[in-house]
Amino acid sequence: MSEKEQHERKLIVDEDWKEQARREAEATQAAIDAERQAQQTQMPPASFALLVQSLVSQALVALGDAVHPLTGQRQVDLEMARFHIDMLGVLEEKTKGNLSRHEENALRGWLFDLRLRYVQKREAEQAAGQSEKPAPS
Repeated sequence: MSEKEQHERKLIVDEDWKEQARREAEATQAAIDAERQAQQTQMPPASFALLVQSLVSQALVALGDAVHPLTGQRQVDLEMARFHIDMLGVLEEKTKGNLSRHEENALRGWLFDLRLRYVQKREAEQAAGQSEKPAPS
């Protein structure tokens, strides 16, 4: 093969490679754009119910009644649970008279349920603490 033929063949290979790389980059960018669009459309609209559900979910995780989304485990943290329950209580107090009947009933129902769960967990924790103490001699 002459030097000129080798040079032309090299140019064709280089141009083909560049074209393939350009197509792959466009395909990758299209996939990224599609993923971003899918993530944006999957977000629910902000609402009072979503805010309440977010706090309820966090309280349930802290009570150990729901799996932690990052660790995949259940772990009881009563102080964190109390914080989220108290936040819901503040929300109830500050929105009094401004909620629909459905919103008010849902918030009250969740607060009742979470407070009951909290008390049960606290009592169980205290009972376990007492049973671990040595019996008096």
